[in-house]
Amino acid sequence: MEKRAQDRPVPAHEQTYLAMRDAVLFGDLVPGQPVTIQGLCDALGAGSTPVREAIRRLISENALELRGNRRVCVPELEAGDLADLLSARLWVEAELCRKSLRHMTDVDIGALSRIDAEVDAAIARGDLQGYLRSNHAFHHHIHHLAASPILSSVADTLWLRFGPSMRVVVGRLGTLGLPDNHKLLIDALRSGDEAGAVAAMHEDVAQGMALIDTALVAVR
Repeated sequence: MEKRAQDRPVPAHEQTYLAMRDAVLFGDLVPGQPVTIQGLCDALGAGSTPVREAIRRLISENALELRGNRRVCVPELEAGDLADLLSARLWVEAELCRKSLRHMTDVDIGALSRIDAEVDAAIARGDLQGYLRSNHAFHHHIHHLAASPILSSVADTLWLRFGPSMRVVVGRLGTLGLPDNHKLLIDALRSGDEAGAVAAMHEDVAQGMALIDTALVAVR
């Protein structure tokens, strides 16, 4: 009998891509940092061929940038980039939030509550990586429930663009005092309040992007 897709081992080249994607998304590669094939091979324990393929894929997703002399680096955000990212995230993530309500169950509400508890715990212990990963997991769970592959893919690409800068912001400010609108969002989702859920999502997105904007202004 044929194995289900989720039971099949992930090919080595896909593992390399996912590892590099996470390194960008969670800020292990910071904006402006040059990326070398050899350095990535050493860090990931991967061969040059899957690393080159992963670099090409991430460049096509605008997560990495090819500069002069064939240098590859993580893009640095400008003020105009942030404005565009904010506008795009407000619409896309609100739409995904609306769509997720059609499939939301008590089990999903429980999962979101557990992830949000992980966000709170990471903030309390000053765990930068824990906060970034659990915060992303919270949003990603909602995106997945929307059952909208095209919009989810757009959201994934947007997160790749601001993720590295969010790592820098949290690294400078620490985790204490970070805004958390997740509980308002969970309450609205639990009660099926579409307007309330969208409002909470808008507030969460806007506050996160405002943190990045404030940090960029400080270094300009």
